[in-house]
Amino acid sequence: MSKKDDKSEQFDEFVKINKWDGTAVKHALDDAVKNALFATRPHLKEQFGLINTRLILCTLAVGVAIMAHGWDFTHPFPESKPVLMFCVVGYFALMGVLTLHTTFREKGTFAVATEKMSSGERRLWEANSDMKKYDDKYTLVLSIKDTKSLKETSSVKSCASFIDANGIVLDNHVANEVNRLYNTLSIEKKEK
Repeated sequence: MSKKDDKSEQFDEFVKINKWDGTAVKHALDDAVKNALFATRPHLKEQFGLINTRLILCTLAVGVAIMAHGWDFTHPFPESKPVLMFCVVGYFALMGVLTLHTTFREKGTFAVATEKMSSGERRLWEANSDMKKYDDKYTLVLSIKDTKSLKETSSVKSCASFIDANGIVLDNHVANEVNRLYNTLSIEKKEK
């Protein structure tokens, strides 16, 4: 192995961020939670339904905008007025649906996984987070949904619990918290 490969392995081992940038901190912690959730649980299969829905809505909106531009190019303005009006209304309607989707359905969800049980039943695991602007509290919510119920557990901790003074994300601390939340939900499901 060359020295270049050794250097790339060293950089892959930790993530360093600007600890004063709240958005960067939240995204780095979200990535660490996602890695911890899927790293030791091969039975969880990641599901991309929420992201795909968002991409489809964005693609449709861009398609409507391209159609308006193309129609106006081939049929100059006075002639293209009805098509442009339709495209403008369609674009804003799609943006409204996208806003509703991200606000009420996604709600900060960054990881969705399915788990197939031995009985053939499927369970849906979701991880979402929240971190208010100018606040150091990182809220992590892990939920499990099956055909009968929805259970969730949460953790509210300072981001300093997961990031050291140099801005390096402490993956083992994140993994411990994720494991604690996961085990809490798994035990609740086994008891019932």
